[in-house]
Amino acid sequence: MRESSSPAGTFPPTAALLAAAPHRPLFLAGALAVLTSMAWWALELASMRFGWHGWPQPPVPPGWAHAVLTQYGMLPMFMFGFLLTTFPKWLNRPPIRPKRYVAVAGAVFVGYLLSHVGLIGLPWVLRAGIALMLFGYLVGVGTLAGVLRAAEQRNQHAWSCLAGLCLGLLGLIAFLGFLFGAPADCARLSVKLGTFGLLIPVYFTVGHRMIAFFSGNVARNYVVRRPAWSLPLAWPLLLAHLVLDLVHAQAWLWVVDAPLALLFGWHAIAWQPWKAMRPGVLAVLHLAFAWLPIAFVLYTVQSVRLFAGQGPVLGLAPLHVLTIGYFGSMLVAMVTRVTQGHSGRPMQMGAIPWLCFALLQGVVLLRVWAELARDSYLWLVIAACGWLVAFLPWVVRSAWIYLTPRADGRPG
Repeated sequence: MRESSSPAGTFPPTAALLAAAPHRPLFLAGALAVLTSMAWWALELASMRFGWHGWPQPPVPPGWAHAVLTQYGMLPMFMFGFLLTTFPKWLNRPPIRPKRYVAVAGAVFVGYLLSHVGLIGLPWVLRAGIALMLFGYLVGVGTLAGVLRAAEQRNQHAWSCLAGLCLGLLGLIAFLGFLFGAPADCARLSVKLGTFGLLIPVYFTVGHRMIAFFSGNVARNYVVRRPAWSLPLAWPLLLAHLVLDLVHAQAWLWVVDAPLALLFGWHAIAWQPWKAMRPGVLAVLHLAFAWLPIAFVLYTVQSVRLFAGQGPVLGLAPLHVLTIGYFGSMLVAMVTRVTQGHSGRPMQMGAIPWLCFALLQGVVLLRVWAELARDSYLWLVIAACGWLVAFLPWVVRSAWIYLTPRADGRPG
C-alpha cells in the first residue's frame, strides 16, 4: 500500500481546499456530527420525558444507538483526522494521499448520516449506514497499517492506536451483525468495546505522546515524562474491565478500576499541570485529562458498593464523567490546538473555544446530577441541550476555518 501524497488539485476546485490536509474533511465531518448526535439524542430524550407519541422510534434500543453512533461515528472522525495526519510524522513516512483520507471521511460521515436517518424507523437504512461506516474504517485502518508496515522504526504509540482502531472495527462488525439478526450480546459487546477497546486506548495513547511533548515545548523547567511502561500496563487493565463488565461481574471491577485510577492519576500529576497553565490552549489539555482519573475513581466507588452488597447509587455518572468530561473536553482541547496550528493561526485558545470548554464542564455536572435527581429525564434533556449550546459556536467557527485557506498563506 502506497502512502505517498498526491496534490489535492486532482480534486474538483470546489473540493481541493477541503482535501488539502487530512484534518480538514475529517474534522469538519466530526464537528457537524457533534451537533447531529446530540440533536437527535435531545429529541429522543424529550420524547420520552414529555410523551411525544408521534416521535419515530429507532429500530434498536435508543441508548445503544446513541452509544454506537457517538463512539464509532462522531469521535472517531476526529481521531482519524488526527492520526492520518500524525502517523506518517511519528513513523518518518511520506504524507498520506488525499484520496485515502477523503474516502475515509466520506464513507464514515455519509454512513453516520444514513444511520441517523435509519433511526426514524428505517432498519434497512440503519444497516446500510453502519455498513458504510465499516467500509470507511477498513480504508482508514488499512491505510494506517500500511504506514506502520512500511516504517523502518515502529513505536508503541503507533501500535497502540492501531490496536484500538482494530478493536473499533470489531465493535462495528458486532453491531452490524446484531442489526442482521445476531444475538443482543453482539450489540452490548459493541457498546462496551467502543468505550474500553477503542476510545480510552486511543485517547490515552495520543495524550501519552502529545501532552508532555506540547508542555515541554512551552513551559519552563518542565520535565517531559512519557514512561514506556504506561501503555503496556493500561491495555490489560482496560481489557480486564471490558471482560468483567461483559460477564456481569461489576462487583469485581474495583480490582482493575482502582489500579487504572492510580495509573491515570499518576500521569495527571507527573505531567506537572501547574507548570503548563499558560497558554490556555495547553492548559485545557491538562484540565481535560484530569477527568480520566476522576472517572475511574467513581467507577471504583461504584464497584466497591456493589461488592459490599449495596446498590449502584452513582448509576451512569462514572460513564458520563468519562465520556463528556474526558472525551468531550479533550476533543475541544486537542482539536482546537490542531486547528489553530494547522490553519496558521496563533497558538491561543480564543474566546469561542474557551466558552465551549467552560460550558462543557457544566454539562458534565448536569449529567451527573441527572443520575441523582428525582426528575432524571428532565435533567437529561437539559444536559443534552447544554451540549448543543456549548458546541454550536465552536462548530461554526471550526467549520469556517476548515473551509477557508490557511491564515499564513501556506498550503495544507
